[in-house]
Amino acid sequence: MPASSPSFLQRLLLTTAVVVLVLLVWHLRDVFVLSFAGAVVAVTLTAFMAGLQRLLPLSRHLALVLVLLLLLAATVGGAALLGPALAGQFERLQQELPRALDAVTRWLDDSSFGALVHEAWTGFKADGVPWARVASVASVTLGSLGAMGLVLVLGIYLAADPHTYRRGIVRLVPPARRPLVDEALGDAGEKLYRWLVGQGLSMLAVGVMTTLALWAIGMPLALALGIIAAVLDFVPFFGPIVAGALAVLLAFTEGPRTALQVAVAVVAIQQIEGNVLVPLVQRWAVSLPPVLGLLAVVIFGLMFGLPGVLLATPMMVVVVSLVESLYLRAYIEADGEPSP
Repeated sequence: MPASSPSFLQRLLLTTAVVVLVLLVWHLRDVFVLSFAGAVVAVTLTAFMAGLQRLLPLSRHLALVLVLLLLLAATVGGAALLGPALAGQFERLQQELPRALDAVTRWLDDSSFGALVHEAWTGFKADGVPWARVASVASVTLGSLGAMGLVLVLGIYLAADPHTYRRGIVRLVPPARRPLVDEALGDAGEKLYRWLVGQGLSMLAVGVMTTLALWAIGMPLALALGIIAAVLDFVPFFGPIVAGALAVLLAFTEGPRTALQVAVAVVAIQQIEGNVLVPLVQRWAVSLPPVLGLLAVVIFGLMFGLPGVLLATPMMVVVVSLVESLYLRAYIEADGEPSP
């Protein structure tokens, strides 16, 4: 028997509840960001646990403990094997940046259009851009070990027993709506899980391709730049641009020809990711329109700052999933219209 169309009062109550929820999230935005980051960590751990449970007959808690031990061993082992080399590369990277800026400045001065660009760059710096403040904010953000530790603890607790917290959220809604909300939360978790797995594979591919391409060109610091490209690939649109610009900037220390080769390699890798990797990932995981991805960075960045930028895409994945489950499925289908 088809579900009856919701009344005007029900729609009004739902709209009011959404507005109240948005206001509550705004006032408690720091807590919300930490909680969502914990959920992302929990879903990531769950992805590893699922792979482990397919290989071994383990309970959820035992699989979680084993995953944490394996991650700890991998971190310690990786730090022992690659730590000194990476530390040296990142230290050299910090030292090479001023030389790269000087090399770009000299190249612009010698080029036909360089005088205009150099003048604009000089004026941009003369306007008093708060580089020190930007660096201070980045340093504080990256050095927030307490917040990172809290996120990790939240993620472990959520991964250990997600159903308890899911049932707690479901009990906050009226009994008649609990099955719908429970199913919506399950769908959102599944889509977030699929997106994280797909994004992880895409980041790994970008990091490997960048490292190999820069190594083939003969660029120094290829491994460090590959890791930076992989990490920044988590932020759509802006992350790959920043990583590519950094690689091209450093390539100027080797000369304009090397910078051109690096630029071509960076563009080629981004095209491979955008036209091959992303469609394959979205076909298996979740299809998020590019416009929504870009808007997510802007909207959640304005709402939550740098953490919002970093978590913009997974947040939008969850929002789109909840809208599809709670609105499209519940109301459009109830009105007799086909769901998209």
